[in-house]
Amino acid sequence: MHPVFQSSRRDFTFGPWKLSAARTHIMKSAQAERLADELHMPSLPEMMFGDNILRIQHDHGFGIEFNATDALKCVNNCQGMIKVACAEEWQESRSEPEHTKEVVKPYDWTYTTDYKGTLLGDTATLKVVPTTEHINTEKLKAREQIMFFEEVLLFEDELHDHGVSSLSVKIRVMPSSFFVLLRFFLRVDGVLIRMNDTRLYHEADKAYMLREYTSRESKISSLKGRCAFVNAQITRQDTGHVPPSLFTEPNEISQYLPIKETICEKLEFPEKMEPKPEASLETTCVKSK
Repeated sequence: MHPVFQSSRRDFTFGPWKLSAARTHIMKSAQAERLADELHMPSLPEMMFGDNILRIQHDHGFGIEFNATDALKCVNNCQGMIKVACAEEWQESRSEPEHTKEVVKPYDWTYTTDYKGTLLGDTATLKVVPTTEHINTEKLKAREQIMFFEEVLLFEDELHDHGVSSLSVKIRVMPSSFFVLLRFFLRVDGVLIRMNDTRLYHEADKAYMLREYTSRESKISSLKGRCAFVNAQITRQDTGHVPPSLFTEPNEISQYLPIKETICEKLEFPEKMEPKPEASLETTCVKSK
């Protein structure tokens, strides 16, 4: 049985920004079936929170939000070679014949998404510009009052009890800035662990946000065959293995997963700010920006 979720909505004002976090119940089966048809997918994640959302909107209308539906639009619904290889490896790791059908569906059955958020605005929108500037993690480590914090689960699927695929977003607001982490986490037992993180950072005195997308991945066999010790100065390989207990802990396992892709961007504010318009949406996947 799925857990029961208490519906809630929280709003917070940060200067000219309105931050909204909504958490509600799992999407009903009839709604999920209609949405699956619209997205040309055989099925949606078991726990699909279609009305859950994190929205960051300027009083001039532009901004960014994070929701499950737009995230699923970035899932490859045509099974590519990497997905096929992964599915075959997963199938080989199972002895039960009933899993054969489950891994040959014509879509990415892991729900891997490279979603980075949905831009808001009509006449005024954030401008996405490549940059070499990185988020200053030292500033994030500084002791500063947390004025607002929220975590929103967008979807989760247990992959027929053989792993987990989930997407969640959390935000924390300090007096001088706010920070967002959107995380897709995938664990296919005995096969691989994949993590796609999008970090969004804005300082109150800046006319832009910084957005960093990082994709990490490793086969389980590689994690069992070595142990990486990481600190601020060095990374070295040693004999041993990564404790399997960490495989279920995204925050702990991330340091052991090799980086496959990194994209750094500035989301620049509009030069001219018109009166607040009706908000239109632009979904941002890695491949589209």
